[in-house]
Amino acid sequence: MELAVVGRDDFVLGFRLAGVRKCYSVEPDAIEAKVDAVVDDPDVGILVLNTEDLRRLSHGTRRRLETVPRPVVIAVGAKEEEDLRAKVKRAIGIDLFK
Repeated sequence: MELAVVGRDDFVLGFRLAGVRKCYSVEPDAIEAKVDAVVDDPDVGILVLNTEDLRRLSHGTRRRLETVPRPVVIAVGAKEEEDLRAKVKRAIGIDLFK
């Protein structure tokens, strides 16, 4: 399983410098198409998005991200919509933090 990051250049840059191989710099109007492509990639286990970019996605795409078991979507930014514990539990069916 790999980590993938989708977002604008300034968001993706730090992840790229940290060694994340699947970093996709896209313009704001192309984020949704790239997110759909990354979700369909069977090698991606975790998808990192900026919280603001996640909010701008269509309702259908956000609903898909909430219901697919993999990849686990992590929103990074001012405020996350769901805590990491709940996301991991949803993805693998077990509460690892107990």
